[in-house]
Amino acid sequence: MPGTLPRLSPKVVGLLAALVTVLIWTAFIVVARASADPTRAPTLTPFDIVFVRLLGAGLVLLPVGWWLTRTQRSLQRQAGALPDAGSLWGLSPLPLRLTVLTGSFGGLLYGLFAYSGFAFAPAAHASVLLPGSLPLWTALLAVPLLGERITRSRATGLICIVAGDLLVGGASLLHALDGSGVWRGDVLFILGAFTWSCYSVMVRKYALQAVHATTAITVFAFLVYVPTYAALVGFGVVSGHVFTAPLSDVVWQMLMQGVASVVVSGITFNMMIRTFGPVRSTMLTAVVPGLSALSAALYLSEPLPWNVLIGLTLVTLGIVFGVRQAGVKKP
Repeated sequence: MPGTLPRLSPKVVGLLAALVTVLIWTAFIVVARASADPTRAPTLTPFDIVFVRLLGAGLVLLPVGWWLTRTQRSLQRQAGALPDAGSLWGLSPLPLRLTVLTGSFGGLLYGLFAYSGFAFAPAAHASVLLPGSLPLWTALLAVPLLGERITRSRATGLICIVAGDLLVGGASLLHALDGSGVWRGDVLFILGAFTWSCYSVMVRKYALQAVHATTAITVFAFLVYVPTYAALVGFGVVSGHVFTAPLSDVVWQMLMQGVASVVVSGITFNMMIRTFGPVRSTMLTAVVPGLSALSAALYLSEPLPWNVLIGLTLVTLGIVFGVRQAGVKKP
């Protein structure tokens, strides 16, 4: 029909999703470090930020989950089947087992590890060890769980990534006994990358749709963390500032860490996985380590020592090697 917009190919959709994901991930690293860095007198603790992250994402995605589950159950009724789609009181569109698995790794643990890491280590370390480690963990997990094989080119890339991670994280471990807590942040970043890789592989293994998966992990993490943390802070069991911090700070973090980082980039990242597969998707984020480290140096005045610069170079080269000659998987 005249005037009808042309249908985008899966590859174009995947590349557009990759662009959005890269931009948001870069902003996430810089904003999270600025918000958690103890030298900047932050108004929110890392656990507060996890709270507002899930609160912001939940306000958007809990109604979406209810609508998706209701739609699925309506279709089941029309087909004469028992309406049993979804879980968690009809808020998650995925079955309970998948909701718990994906929500634990992609929603709850990732946020706790990543934001806690920013309280100890600079953004440049996060740049290398969060997005930079994703291809390594994802490739290793994809071999037993998805039956993928590691090609020579990909193996070369993974070796570069390991070398870059060791150059950055290993340097801080050498100073573990001198009172510096940077190594703690590095370990937390690596754990965060591992949990997100687990989630990425599950998305591909179970062929989860982008909106369904992002909604499910948010619903699970929201229901587990938000009421628990609110009660602990309210009764003074843990020290938090989420109820006393300036409203503008809370709203900003809800929009940036919740709506943008969870809702928008969560959906675009899953679209990448459905197009390129989990290993190639994490490798398509090759520009995030360098871009976020340079942004942190520019906006946060963070130094870029020689080991971090070389580590960034090795990780970026490793990601490029790993994604070279990669075709597009059909969704």
